[in-house]
Amino acid sequence: METIQETRTPEKTSIEGSQGAQHRLKARALGFPTVMAQSVALISPTMTAVLIIPICFADSGQGTWLAYAFGTIMLLFVVLCLNQFAKRSALPGSMYGYTAKGLGPAAGVMSGWSLIWCYTFIGVAGLTGFSIFAAQVVSSMGIHTTIPPVIFFCISAAVCWLVAYKDIKISSLLTLLFEAVSVACIIALAFVILFKHGFPTDTAQLKVHGMTIHDLSLAVVITVFSLVGFESATTLGGEARKPLKNIPRAVIASLLITGAFMVFMSYVEVFGAAHNHVSLATLAAPLTFLSKAYGVGFFKVPVAIGAMVSFFSLTLSCLNAGSRIIFSMAHHSVFPKELGQVHPKNRTPHVAISSYIFLILAVPCVLEIFTNPLTTFGDGGTLAAFVALAVPTIGSFVPVPPFPVRIFPYIFLAWMLVGGSWLYALNRRKGHIFSEIEADLDTSMQASVRSHDEDMGKVVDVHNGNRPLPPTFEELELALTGAA
Repeated sequence: METIQETRTPEKTSIEGSQGAQHRLKARALGFPTVMAQSVALISPTMTAVLIIPICFADSGQGTWLAYAFGTIMLLFVVLCLNQFAKRSALPGSMYGYTAKGLGPAAGVMSGWSLIWCYTFIGVAGLTGFSIFAAQVVSSMGIHTTIPPVIFFCISAAVCWLVAYKDIKISSLLTLLFEAVSVACIIALAFVILFKHGFPTDTAQLKVHGMTIHDLSLAVVITVFSLVGFESATTLGGEARKPLKNIPRAVIASLLITGAFMVFMSYVEVFGAAHNHVSLATLAAPLTFLSKAYGVGFFKVPVAIGAMVSFFSLTLSCLNAGSRIIFSMAHHSVFPKELGQVHPKNRTPHVAISSYIFLILAVPCVLEIFTNPLTTFGDGGTLAAFVALAVPTIGSFVPVPPFPVRIFPYIFLAWMLVGGSWLYALNRRKGHIFSEIEADLDTSMQASVRSHDEDMGKVVDVHNGNRPLPPTFEELELALTGAA
């Protein structure tokens, strides 16, 4: 059989099959660092350090670092499963595609529907967090005029939209830069805290004094929210270089790096607050308090700026990830076809981006009528944590939390029922929709493997006679069934 070298232009993407040239995103635009930046920014380690650790401490106390370690290990098993799919397929909105291939199109659509929920409320947390720290920055400049939070929401959302609309590479580079600067400032402050005490061992923390298994289960709900987002690199499969290699590496590296950072910062913040005879749970801005307590009050401004731009990056990464899931689902007629359009020059899913940012922005703007940014931040984080993991789900019911948190699971259930009803109606109206999704995913998966081979500099036999492809999802399922 004759082996030939296929050639492709840089503008071609792995999304092929039923999609024409007008639906192609900017292929091979992102290397490993920028792909990993997507996941790291959505996890947002800065958010955890500046706001979430005290909330976790309220449940787990001296075992806060252990709760984050447990959450990281628990999610590591999820990553190992996820990467079995990431090594075989690279498409925009890949989590949606993975589920559709593994569990069927109906499950895939519901998975995409739930991810849109998740990214929406994490994006809401990003907008409210930006507002909180932007107000702190303004105040540190000597401006004591109260600026309505809605203005900060709109500023952050508008800049996010502009960057995402223009270029995915610029988006990823900005998120990488902003998060790196923010984390560097926080780590510097952490070493100041530890150095002042001679780097002692905190035996109360190492022995997790006073923490019970029940406390741990409650705290893990918070740690899941802190760590969720590692999967978002998979949504950039159509725009990554060497996607079958770089995306699995980015997913696992982002979880391990940010998980280690959160364990370290949990230890430092609990240690620093205890040595100043203050309960960490009472501190709304723990790093601001600790910078003053340890005589480095000048850290307040860079930490606030770092947190502000980090929350901006969080919303931007949610916008990039969620819009690409919407983009993929639109191509399968789940959403209107207009949402599957690609900008002719920028090669970004501009209609999906524009629509999705309005959804993310609308939530905090409406809630601002009834509450404040800090409350919306906490509620958004809780709502985003409803993923298919038993520990956070059970922790949301037992014991019964206060109102309105106790009704959040039912709000999420209502969202899923709306999605299920919409899918049922689509299937009744278009009986062939599931078969079309399966056929398109098969074609697109083969195209992504060929594209990966080209990126790796391999000669590709267009008839697949020269080298066996990785096992298909069906072959993998058959092998696992046989092994069982």
